[in-house]
Amino acid sequence: MNKIIHILLFIPFVTFSQSYAPPAGQAGSTAIEKDSPLFSSWATDISVTRGYVNIEDTTIEAQGSNKASYGAPTNALGPASGNAADVVSLGDSGIAILTFENPIINGAGYDFAIFENSFNDDYLEFAHVEVSSDGVNYVRFPSHSEVQSDVQIHGFGSTDARRIYNLAGKYKGGYGTPFDLEEIKDSSSIDANNITHVKIIDVVGSIGESGTFDSFGNKINEPFSTPYESGGFDLDGVGVINQLVDLDEEEMEQFSLNVYPNPNNGEFTIEVLNLEHFRLTVLNSLGQIKHDSNYSKSIINEIPKLESGLYIIKVVSKNGESQKLITVKN
Repeated sequence: MNKIIHILLFIPFVTFSQSYAPPAGQAGSTAIEKDSPLFSSWATDISVTRGYVNIEDTTIEAQGSNKASYGAPTNALGPASGNAADVVSLGDSGIAILTFENPIINGAGYDFAIFENSFNDDYLEFAHVEVSSDGVNYVRFPSHSEVQSDVQIHGFGSTDARRIYNLAGKYKGGYGTPFDLEEIKDSSSIDANNITHVKIIDVVGSIGESGTFDSFGNKINEPFSTPYESGGFDLDGVGVINQLVDLDEEEMEQFSLNVYPNPNNGEFTIEVLNLEHFRLTVLNSLGQIKHDSNYSKSIINEIPKLESGLYIIKVVSKNGESQKLITVKN
């Protein structure tokens, strides 16, 4: 009898485990706010192929069309607005391909983030994310869904962000889902330091035959169907954190900024070379200042321990400024 009780108590723990980062604003979340100083640029061009409003019954129409029609593709260019109306809807299996003024590179921490327009932390619509260095060969980020696939989540149902990894749309409107090129840097199909295209493919969240799978072969269960002109993934923007920037020799010789280890557990060392006096500022992903002081030494290791998250280490002097993105994992 005791064994049976223990088994019954153990089953919910396994079945309903929550392995991944929580919603925006909670400790450990990887969500990046749209106005974060982490973003150096945004997508500058886009092409969209709309999907059906209901891929399982293509005779269904919304506003006179059987494909999603809400929003102009250009709504997804430039900074994310956080406005639920200022998006482009992709429809079931719809695709958006975005390009940038400068290529995205595999820098420190996350390299870019994708914004959807969910109105809260629970109503989430997802998309697969792929990148390319030539617009022809694409590599998909590995994804994982721990959401049960036995009972269909209805069109206005909810999903726990803590059960989702590496699918765009994990966070509510105004907060981007970040992606790190380090995860796919060894793929022979791309140059992780020259990403020119980001492809976003709507997840069909049906547990039926038309459903979409994660990288482990699990059906991705999300609100379905959504037979409206605004059905499917609603793209608000793609923000770039690490991009390729050409520096002239004078800029390269100004000074050197290094942070190690990176990632770290909240304790790290900052090394600033070739500067006599400078101001050092530490900001979190919301742009909040966690440390700000003037220095005249090259090694700094007395920054108060930081909580888990993304941070910018910024150095400003008369010679110019430089910054590094670091990841803290406590």
